[in-house]
Amino acid sequence: MNASVPVKAASTVMLIREAEQLEVLMVRRHHKIDFMSGAMVFPGGKIEESDGDLGWADYARGWDSVPESERAARVAAVREAFEESGVVIGAENSTASHAEMIETRKAIDAGTLPFLDFIKEQEITIDIGRLTLFSRWRTPPISPKRFDTFFFLAPVPADQIAIHDGREAVESEWVAPEEALRLAEAGQRTIVFPTRMNLRLLASTSTLADAVEAANKRARTTVEPRIVTRDDKRYLQLDPEHGYGQVEEPLQL
Repeated sequence: MNASVPVKAASTVMLIREAEQLEVLMVRRHHKIDFMSGAMVFPGGKIEESDGDLGWADYARGWDSVPESERAARVAAVREAFEESGVVIGAENSTASHAEMIETRKAIDAGTLPFLDFIKEQEITIDIGRLTLFSRWRTPPISPKRFDTFFFLAPVPADQIAIHDGREAVESEWVAPEEALRLAEAGQRTIVFPTRMNLRLLASTSTLADAVEAANKRARTTVEPRIVTRDDKRYLQLDPEHGYGQVEEPLQL
């Protein structure tokens, strides 16, 4: 057991577009990254102290209407979406071209330009109220690294094109949730357990509006998979109360 491993706060965003069917943006992690290397994931990462800066109150629409406990997580989701996919959620009022914002992303990624300063310089606002809390997961104690991760849903602005950063995210694709699950089952994509479970939940809806409505109706619980041992084998289990049904899978570390 690794009960002493600190649990770090993280945030990820399921960027959605409605084409012929509902599609979600997934990026492939660089194979040299030490966590989930090579896996297809949603854009996301650790919540930084600056994500909770009170200065965001003037630049994040929805700041006063969302739960205070989610503010930093929502800003982090918007920041990570931009860093890894180039999408700025809620930046329709920007006077800069999307290409110009993508170029500036390099400075943010390098840590030389704080995200809030970038937003101020661009004279734009982000919209954290546009994000819908989809789920929240905590890594079980057995894991070598532990995270308390918020999963959000957000529509992609029509005038923005997702472009992966080429550093942490080396590939990106728009894919229907059902297709992503099929590719994982066929061994053509590496998709970790929490991502697969959320893809499966997303696949139960056919439109963004349906997905948002379903998410808002779910109980706000924190999902922490349970580890059970049977016949010298370990399994991950989820309780039905979390909304994923009765789930049991062999544990893979």
